[in-house]
Amino acid sequence: MARKKATPEKKLTDINEPQLPAVPQLITDTIRDNYMPYVMTVIVSRAIPEIDGFKPSQRKLLYTMYKMGLLTGNRTKSTNIVGQTMKLHPHGDASIYETMVRLTKGNDALLHPFIDSKGCFGKQYSHDMAYAAARYTEAKLDHICTELFSGIDKDAVDMVPNYDNTMLEPVLFPTTFPNVLVSPNSGIAVGMASSVCSFNLAEICDATTALLKNPKATTDKLLDIMPAPDFSGGAELVYDREQMKQIYETGRGSIKLRSVWEYNKKDNCIEILEIPYSTNIEAIIKKLTELYKAGKLKEVSDFRDEIDLNGFKLTLDLKRGTDPEALMARLFKQTPLMSAFDCNFNVLIDGSPKLLGVADILKEWIRFRLNCFCRECRFDLKKKQDKLHLLQGLGMILLDIDSCIAIVRGTEKESQVVPNLMKEFGIDEIQAEYIAEIKLRHLNREYILERIKEIENLQKEIAELNELLADELKQKSAIASQLAAIKKKYGKPRKTKLIGAEEVVEVSEVAVEENYNVRIVLTREGYFKKITMRSLQGNDVHTLKEGDEIVFERDCENISEILFVTNARQVYNAKVSDFSQVKASSLGEFVNATLKMDAGEKPICAVLTSEIKPDSNFIFIFENGKGVRIPLSAYETKSTRRRLTGAYSAASPIVAAIFEDTTKDILIEATDGKAILVSSKLIPEKATRSAGGVQVMTLKKGQTVSSALIAADKSAAAGGVRKIKIPASGAALTKGDRQKLLGNVE
Repeated sequence: MARKKATPEKKLTDINEPQLPAVPQLITDTIRDNYMPYVMTVIVSRAIPEIDGFKPSQRKLLYTMYKMGLLTGNRTKSTNIVGQTMKLHPHGDASIYETMVRLTKGNDALLHPFIDSKGCFGKQYSHDMAYAAARYTEAKLDHICTELFSGIDKDAVDMVPNYDNTMLEPVLFPTTFPNVLVSPNSGIAVGMASSVCSFNLAEICDATTALLKNPKATTDKLLDIMPAPDFSGGAELVYDREQMKQIYETGRGSIKLRSVWEYNKKDNCIEILEIPYSTNIEAIIKKLTELYKAGKLKEVSDFRDEIDLNGFKLTLDLKRGTDPEALMARLFKQTPLMSAFDCNFNVLIDGSPKLLGVADILKEWIRFRLNCFCRECRFDLKKKQDKLHLLQGLGMILLDIDSCIAIVRGTEKESQVVPNLMKEFGIDEIQAEYIAEIKLRHLNREYILERIKEIENLQKEIAELNELLADELKQKSAIASQLAAIKKKYGKPRKTKLIGAEEVVEVSEVAVEENYNVRIVLTREGYFKKITMRSLQGNDVHTLKEGDEIVFERDCENISEILFVTNARQVYNAKVSDFSQVKASSLGEFVNATLKMDAGEKPICAVLTSEIKPDSNFIFIFENGKGVRIPLSAYETKSTRRRLTGAYSAASPIVAAIFEDTTKDILIEATDGKAILVSSKLIPEKATRSAGGVQVMTLKKGQTVSSALIAADKSAAAGGVRKIKIPASGAALTKGDRQKLLGNVE
């Protein structure tokens, strides 16, 4: 037995063997060679619509349906359509079906849907309303697709091989109307994006006709014909002609859309029936929920989605006495019930992205359509010329039919029939081949005379086609006639109503805040309570944190504004409505958290803005015994600010901030137990907030001011602590006298 020859083991590369050094490559070369092809693919073959108004995925889907014969006949299952489309678009069934959903009548995304659908295809105005699986739905092409494919079988557009070279597909559709501005489209490519809104088909046809007649028509002329976009969801468009003119000229701009609503007096509710195309019901409900939880939607008792077979409806149940006009004016400002559509008319022209205005897009479409129209005419011309050529050959044998029959019968070989006919009658090969294929029963005078009668009509039609191809004005006239027919057949009234900017009511926040009487309380530790008067009737005993005390208490309204001075040299401007209602028995809201103060910051003084007078002041007392009086005018700002920094001097830690609207007696106490009682008039006024003040209380070494409080009872005996000039040294104050001076503060 022969011994098997051992095969040598493959030699493994030694890991210690030196490797060849990497060849350095410029980053610009890497981007050009690797990244740029991807960029161009996304721009040209995916995200940006072309002059026919379609992206490649949409075009491949519709062409597949056309080739399936779905322009006529019954609907077929969507899975069948998706599967067939993968012959042109191998990007997965899910993405193809999503493309299909948007083009359907059931989705309501287009003014003129291209697919007649049956089943659930979701809704454009809802992200959560899912479409049914493709195996449950059916579809066919809508009648308007006739205008997309008109001339596609007459060489109107170029055809290219699909990805595996097994079939041909059109580069563009020879649309007979400017679909690029009728069907909305948006897409994000690399470094650029496109967002094209929809316009009314009838208005677009009229505007295009105007440009066909006068290519130099002004933007104002176009605005007179088609004043603004038209959206499938309806709604109201806040119309500004100058702003719209800029969009028409530049292709960029923003369109403000507002929901359409009705007040149902019987049920005391607002019914929102149409919303802007740029939003959805989930976004609106989310914002309404946020406002409701924040206590800023107290006029509404409930809101719900009532979308049904009749269409869109969002219902808001109102509380008694609510003004629906005022509420909706506020909701337009605070929610997506009013939102903007950002226009960016980026369109592929001859394979290159271009940002164009409305007139320029229509002119590019006219150029494109003229080319398609001429290609159709040349196709028809060639067909008629070929037919005329055959009929002229048939006419040559009319005078001698017997000779023709004799030649066919007498020729021994079939291959010689055509040459013999050519020789006998002086016709070319094509004509001879045609005659040779005529059935014997048709080789009679009656049949031939009947056929050659068409020659005169064909010659007339050929002359007309040649004349049409030579005259661009006639071509434009023919296109205008097509547009007029399309308008008559498919035109619809506008869905989006135009309203003037003056109809948009601006409502201030204060004007619509729910207002009622409350009592507000601030404690030394920074807890704030807003208590309704009704709640106080049940229990007015305050619960406080151990060691805490009330330093500010007022009766006011919910819409009142309040200023907080903090220990961090800051002043906060807030509204009483910013705080939640609580009971007296609760600790209240921590002001630091509600107003988002810095860590360790707390209020040391509060004042209602309604109590401020022209000569009101803030009095600041510092640990070093100094004090200063600063007019509130020093805190005025050009704009409303939530927080103001640098409220007072940083030279010494603050002890107290006191609001002075009238002259007050202030009890200042030091750490050694001594005190002085001085009138606020003695403390000098300074114009700047950074002023350190003057010495008010003379302190011994190592002593500081511990507190500064307003004396509530001016008639109480002050003993030796009353001072009539400053600086002043402190004197002993008994506990009883202190309690009398401070009244109910302690």
